[in-house]
Amino acid sequence: MPSQTPVLQVENIATRFHTQDGLVHAVNGVSFELKKGELLGVVGESGSGKSVTMMTLLKLLPMPPAEIYAGTAKFEGQDLIQLNLDQLRKVRGGKIGFIFQDPMTSLNPVLTIGYQLAEPMREHLGMSRREARQRSAELLDLVGIPLAESRLNDYPHQFSGGMRQRVMIAIALACDPQVLIADEPTTALDVTIQAQILDIIKRLREELGMAIIWITHDLGVIAGIADRVAVMYSGFIVEEAPVDELYGNPKHPYTRGLLKTLPNLKGKRAKRLESISGQPPSLNNIPASCPFAPRCPHALARCLQENPALVNRKNNHKVACWWEPDSGKNT
Repeated sequence: MPSQTPVLQVENIATRFHTQDGLVHAVNGVSFELKKGELLGVVGESGSGKSVTMMTLLKLLPMPPAEIYAGTAKFEGQDLIQLNLDQLRKVRGGKIGFIFQDPMTSLNPVLTIGYQLAEPMREHLGMSRREARQRSAELLDLVGIPLAESRLNDYPHQFSGGMRQRVMIAIALACDPQVLIADEPTTALDVTIQAQILDIIKRLREELGMAIIWITHDLGVIAGIADRVAVMYSGFIVEEAPVDELYGNPKHPYTRGLLKTLPNLKGKRAKRLESISGQPPSLNNIPASCPFAPRCPHALARCLQENPALVNRKNNHKVACWWEPDSGKNT
């Protein structure tokens, strides 16, 4: 069970991009806590701000064009947003690990896997070359790569897609981080390899007790591994709840729409899968009204005039919506 002690506290993070077509407001005041040992799932459509939010925390975005213009991210008593790049290098890969979506573009094609595994351990833990190599072999074995010692001299192109993703997990775990951020790490993999990666993550979490943020657009994946889920739309968190509560009692129309796109494996499905009509809004302006209102089947007059804040209804179930599913009335 996760601890109640927050290891990461994010408050009102806001990030925008300066482009030739004007400002793009990608993240618009996101707040959340991550508890020790907890797995937080972050879900939403492409462009909802999931990856940008998490990359903002470690300043992994190119600045410019990106600009972090508000918010704090407290980790070990310091605000990550205020740290300079030299200070952040001590956190990145050491205390907070990051698994990127595409391992082929994240791994250096001209360096061996052994070198790329050993580098963070020599940098953050001060290990000797021999110690780091030994630990690298142990990590490859940990993530299920056979003949680990002999694979250290291989290059990324000599590994399959699933094996490269395992290498990325091993690199992220190299320094025993307190927090692991996984950015859609199974998206490009077939379902068999995807299931193997998920099993590895669940096992490592149990063994190492780290806190994990898992970014995905696949609600089916997150249902089996998360403790809590945050749903993002247009740069906002619109709903956040314990995983069973969110799937069993979704309150935001957007979350309900996402869940209706999933196939029902219990018995025969009586009707076609549903879809969410319309398109996500432009991010060139911060909306003054609810950003989902134009696509929402339950939109009220108030939804078109005021953007609701994320508030706790009950049982740690937070919703940013004026509509109440049980009554059809506004709050």
